[in-house]
Amino acid sequence: MCFAAPMDLGAGLVVTGIGVASLRVARSSPRSRALATLPLLFGVHQLVETFVWWDLEGRVCHAAGLTAEWIYLVIALLVVPILVPYALLREGSVRPPWLAWSFVACGVVAAATCAWGLRDGEVPMRIDGHHIAYTVSPLLGDTSFVIYLVATCGPGLLARSRWLCLFAVLNLAGVAVVIWAARNGTVSLWCFWAALISVLIYLHLRSEDRSVHSGP
Repeated sequence: MCFAAPMDLGAGLVVTGIGVASLRVARSSPRSRALATLPLLFGVHQLVETFVWWDLEGRVCHAAGLTAEWIYLVIALLVVPILVPYALLREGSVRPPWLAWSFVACGVVAAATCAWGLRDGEVPMRIDGHHIAYTVSPLLGDTSFVIYLVATCGPGLLARSRWLCLFAVLNLAGVAVVIWAARNGTVSLWCFWAALISVLIYLHLRSEDRSVHSGP
């Protein structure tokens, strides 16, 4: 997975490109635009972590690395748990609407818990083998982590699209493997994995776009 900064950089560039392509496919469908932003967000997320790597390796000034760390954590802990279920709500993949909104509510709870934990302004980080270890366990306890998983993976599991369902299944499988293999690398490694498989979102959007233009 994230063996070093070049891996994050390369993955970030590729996934960002997929994100741009996703937005182009969704430009004619307003309800799909929030979903189309996810690959772009995941790609930029990996590019941001590249600067975290460089800071820990002493290759950039600490101020740049610290800024990158905060941007990275805000995206991972505050933006993703809300945006993912909201994107699927807007896209209409989860029915009934009250169920889709319940996943958004879970995301808000998870994000609020993390935001409260981040108020002290310190999240220790270090390079641990082939990943960056962010000390977020005090911010995201077991209960909050389960709520985070429900918010980010639950909607996809119930989605009518096979691509979105597969995205959720692979995310759950990925986080299970990461927790088993390197628990302190959950944030870094799971985000990397989610970025890679976000190509499935692009495939979903392409499939929907072809269905619309092919007509009845």
